[in-house]
Amino acid sequence: MKCLFSKMLTNEGWAHDALVQVDRRGMIVALHTDADDTSVPRIEGVAIPGIPNAHSHAHQRLLAGLAESGAGRGDFMRWRELMYRAIGNFDPDSFEAVAALAYMEMLKAGYTSVAEFHYLHHDVDGSSYSQPAEMGLRCLAAARDTGIAVTLLPVLYAYGGFGACPPDPGQSRFVCDADGYMDIFVALCDAGERVSGQGVGFAPHSLRAVDEGLIRDVLTAVRQIEPAAPAHIHVAEQRSEVEACLAWCGARPVQRLLDEVDIDSRWNLVHATHMNESEREALAATGATVVVCPTTEANLGDGVFGAREWLELDGSFAVGSDSQISISPADELRLLEYAQRLVAESRLVLLPSGGGSVGRFLLDCAWAGGAASLGQPCGTLAEGARADVIVLDEEHPALVTRSEDDLLDAWVFSGGPGCVRHVFVGGRQVVDDHRHVNETSIINRYRDVAECLLQ
Repeated sequence: MKCLFSKMLTNEGWAHDALVQVDRRGMIVALHTDADDTSVPRIEGVAIPGIPNAHSHAHQRLLAGLAESGAGRGDFMRWRELMYRAIGNFDPDSFEAVAALAYMEMLKAGYTSVAEFHYLHHDVDGSSYSQPAEMGLRCLAAARDTGIAVTLLPVLYAYGGFGACPPDPGQSRFVCDADGYMDIFVALCDAGERVSGQGVGFAPHSLRAVDEGLIRDVLTAVRQIEPAAPAHIHVAEQRSEVEACLAWCGARPVQRLLDEVDIDSRWNLVHATHMNESEREALAATGATVVVCPTTEANLGDGVFGAREWLELDGSFAVGSDSQISISPADELRLLEYAQRLVAESRLVLLPSGGGSVGRFLLDCAWAGGAASLGQPCGTLAEGARADVIVLDEEHPALVTRSEDDLLDAWVFSGGPGCVRHVFVGGRQVVDDHRHVNETSIINRYRDVAECLLQ
């Protein structure tokens, strides 16, 4: 299959008339610029790599916007209890419908791949389904039906707090022992191998929910099956977590993780909001990626990630939609930079000293960090990469008259999902002229589920 894009950001820079040849696996096997091939339809607009979404809880799409009222100030733990109640009656069909809506919205916003941090394993009473991986398989089905590439991260969840506290009743759908977890992991690996663009990784939920010995034991088993599998963990999201970890073991969460687990470039620390200087330096030396989720972190009142200090250490970062309170890579990157400006009382805070476009720089970081985070050949347009392409609409008011890096700045800082006109994943078009190919049926299924579960 061949596609001709009028303008494209390739791995070598901006180009015109980019002719892309894609094989049956969705991989780019040839990319020629300044091409003159009238036999191939020309796609107008500005083509750039699709953005990897490095942290998603698809089921939380149902909750988005429902936790913004109450008596007095709320906190993360209160929000978590609301979330537990909202998903209490999820069955596989309703879960698949909600995930499909979230994935469709991601595609329309410019995400073309997603790391799904999936912990909703069991039935409503906490018992395993006859197929223990049933809910994870529904994630893969939703991804397949919408067309988004996915790295599914089944979550290992054992305890309710530091020091192996028993889990709360609301966590019964999440909890697995090592054997139960590996049953789920193997089933998902088998299913993912059959579909191009689908992979599986390892996700111990947090140091609150999994002890270090269990992490090491299960990771050893995972690596025997998938040696390159990415590993993701929530860590140091709130100050209260740091304080609880100090009270339990005398160490901060990131330091404890580094001391007890062999962290390398396959690891991804989600949030890592509250690191001190020594933790940042030690973590950066491992080559691990930090996954920041600025809109969710702001919504939950978590705090501000020290992005400037992290980048000064050549640290890698990716972005994620997390709770789905906002599904837009532009929103995440905009808020990441704006939060740093508020702290520093300055502008262009994350831009390297050499200058340039801050929007382009943030996107470059998100592309590279996201590809590493998902462990997939994405985040660039070059031979050997998957043909994940989003086409920005030059006629959108936020983008009109803009070009190249200036257009990327406009998208990140004044645009949004409406700027994305076409989307291709593995060379297959899934969004055409702002509309997903299965949009009506996906929305109707979601509406039925929402009306049933939320009324």
